Amino acid sequence: MAPSQTHEFAQLSFGTQVRKSPYTDAALRWGATGLSVYNHMYIPRDFGDHVQNFWNLVNDAILCDVAVERQVEITGPDAAEFTQLLCPRDLSTCAVGQCKYVILVDQDGGVINDPILLKLAEDRFWLSIADSDVILWAKGVAVNSGLDVTITEPDVSPLQLQGPKSRDILCAAFGEDLRDLKYYRFVERELNGVPLIISRTGWSSELGYEIFLRDGSAGDDLWEYLMEIGGPMGLHPGHTSSIRRIEGAMLSYQADMDLSVNPFELGMDRLIDLDIEAAFIGKDALRRIRETGVSRRFVGLELGGEPLVGSNAENWAIELDGETVGYVTSAVYSPRLEKTIGLAIVENDAAEIGTELVTHDPAGARPTVVVPKPFYDPKKSLAASS
Repeated sequence: MAPSQTHEFAQLSFGTQVRKSPYTDAALRWGATGLSVYNHMYIPRDFGDHVQNFWNLVNDAILCDVAVERQVEITGPDAAEFTQLLCPRDLSTCAVGQCKYVILVDQDGGVINDPILLKLAEDRFWLSIADSDVILWAKGVAVNSGLDVTITEPDVSPLQLQGPKSRDILCAAFGEDLRDLKYYRFVERELNGVPLIISRTGWSSELGYEIFLRDGSAGDDLWEYLMEIGGPMGLHPGHTSSIRRIEGAMLSYQADMDLSVNPFELGMDRLIDLDIEAAFIGKDALRRIRETGVSRRFVGLELGGEPLVGSNAENWAIELDGETVGYVTSAVYSPRLEKTIGLAIVENDAAEIGTELVTHDPAGARPTVVVPKPFYDPKKSLAASS
């Protein structure tokens, strides 16, 4: 059962223009002390100790409300063609039951979003989005596409079950056969007649799963069921870990990229298939960028000085020989690595491994060096291993 402590949501609310998640009340009951706004919805960002939350994730398992990952559903006779129109990655071999990480770009090659795509049927796709209004972009494209599609936001709200104990917890909750669920695949399940989709995906760089609830009225039931099953097995209520995602060099939209950044600057060439026949949005722009090359790159940093408390609230300037050459997009202190680490976009001359730089944060100047990324588990073996 949930702890008896309760919180008055109204004391934290900004009003009805920001939506509650189906799990907001449960997260507050289980210790959430702070909320943020993402995709016009509340998301728990604090359970009292972000370092302990990190250790819970990497040593045990955490349950996170990520209903803010809204689904843009594309259906209709031309759904596959339309979805490819939005995506520079070749989707022709994507099977029903498969997920793919994709990047969406505008006509100039700027990044709109980096969702996980789920193929539910030959004529039904979900884009599980990061923090931007993809549904408005998709609807605008659809109106002018001449394709027979319907674009909606369905009643779908994911939870993330992440960490080394997540597989055992998931199997105890939904069936031992899920032990064989492959990376970036999903299956359908039910809880008391409520439909779910369970995918082996997540935003943690650890072994993990996402459980997509397809009826928001059952949010409390799903949360409490998972905590009842998982609590004795090491499951903790928690929030997505900035420490772990930066260790894994996982991109965060609006932090590490936006419309001013293109996929080649991010080193995401593998997600751009310029040789396919499909005329996806941004194809001509991306071809020009590939031909001319980029003048800046996305890099990993180690920052000297005192351990960073919290994370950066703004982009910090980076200098080389007294000249500004880029900016820090994300930074955090890793208790495991015992270093302040960061992600940044810098000019090519400052992007080589080993380059010594200076970062200016509100407390002063920090000696900085460009290092390989990801900072931990560079081959993603924890998340992808069988």
